[in-house]
Amino acid sequence: MGKVQMCAYLVNMGVRLVELHRILKPTGSLYLHCDDSAGHYLKVMLDAVFGPEQFRNDIAWRRATAHNDPARYGRILDSLLFYGKSGDMYWDGDSIATPKSESALAKAYPQSDERGRYRNADLTGPLHGMARGAPSTQPWRNYDVYAGGRVWSAPLTGKYAGYIEAHFIPGYRGIAGIHDRLEALDAAGLIHHPEQGIWPGLKRYAAADEGTSPQSLILSPMGFTNYSTHQIEYLGYPTQKPVALLDKLIRASCPPDGLVLDPFCGCGTTIAAAEILRRRWIGIDITYSAIAAIKERFRRRKELYLWGEIEIVGEPRTVVDVDHRLLATGSEAKARKEFEKFCVATIGGLPNNKLGADGGIDGRIPLTGGLTAICSVKSGRVSVTDLRALKGLLNDKQVAGVLITRQPPTRPMRTLAQQSGLVSLEQEGLYQPDPFPQLQILTLEEILTGKLPRLPYVT
Repeated sequence: MGKVQMCAYLVNMGVRLVELHRILKPTGSLYLHCDDSAGHYLKVMLDAVFGPEQFRNDIAWRRATAHNDPARYGRILDSLLFYGKSGDMYWDGDSIATPKSESALAKAYPQSDERGRYRNADLTGPLHGMARGAPSTQPWRNYDVYAGGRVWSAPLTGKYAGYIEAHFIPGYRGIAGIHDRLEALDAAGLIHHPEQGIWPGLKRYAAADEGTSPQSLILSPMGFTNYSTHQIEYLGYPTQKPVALLDKLIRASCPPDGLVLDPFCGCGTTIAAAEILRRRWIGIDITYSAIAAIKERFRRRKELYLWGEIEIVGEPRTVVDVDHRLLATGSEAKARKEFEKFCVATIGGLPNNKLGADGGIDGRIPLTGGLTAICSVKSGRVSVTDLRALKGLLNDKQVAGVLITRQPPTRPMRTLAQQSGLVSLEQEGLYQPDPFPQLQILTLEEILTGKLPRLPYVT
């Protein structure tokens, strides 16, 4: 593909979209998250795979409040391209409707009676060429709506008809005749007869209002910014989205007994949201650092309590696995970066995803009190110089250092770590963390067995 990376990306995506369409159930749907550099290409590709008639929405998601992008408008919107597999696609938009505020309800339902707030809704509909003689054109209680160019249209189906049946008139939806329904509604006190006006109205109560249906613009929740990365949910993954966003999509498009698949699951936001909602799920990612990040996410969140029952396929479990799957693949720089990210994520840290010079800091571990421990990862030979360099980066915010090594540490390294002493934190409140070593060394073999540094992790 030469230097046109977009073409390579689209070829990569095309094959995967065909396969996703193949395995998707007729009731299933697909959301594809992209930015404005690729969205128009992907829309055409999805139309070709799913059919343009299965396109539902191009949902605009505001991921930031403002960007100062040079020589153009600030790029703060991403797209969620939403497609169904067929006309039988599952949809439960009511589950994510936005409830109206009290002031909005008062404005929308200005009248009230002993049952609560209500508004007068129409009991009539347009003629659509209907000739006099049909039941809906006949007068009722001296109201001749046909003379005014209308026909009777008391609800028989829909949500409000269900509400009437559940709360006021048992068996209401089984009343076939239009005049019989009008009589039943009137007997139940659900018809408002005007002192002035042409014809009556149906009392539509605020208690049945399910809020504003979901729209194709999502303003909240936003993505993570420099001002929100302190949140415990944030794992430092570059494309991480908030759980609340995926919660909306899953509740709207996946039934309680459904299955959620994220074939590019990254740090696991989708599968975490699915787990909280008690949906079955499958997550796939090509990078081992992503799997380590997902494990850390589950460790942090108490509601993700089924972790012990989850099967992980293909995760490196031994030093030999890591050598084969991480350090022996791709270019040396990329392989080393993947190794660094995997090690940092495995001990619950936030990897430095930047490729290239990193100032000796390969990741950070958030600690209580807004402090951090910095991580350095070494895949080759190590010496006490590496530990001294890490110690030199500590300050009043970066209070501890963790060195992760592929090779066993030397005796001078262990001596320096021991001589560096302990860090004590004075914090307000009931929780006072125990002192912990300022410098700590963990080998790859140790972290693969589940060993963590002694630190007051954010919990």
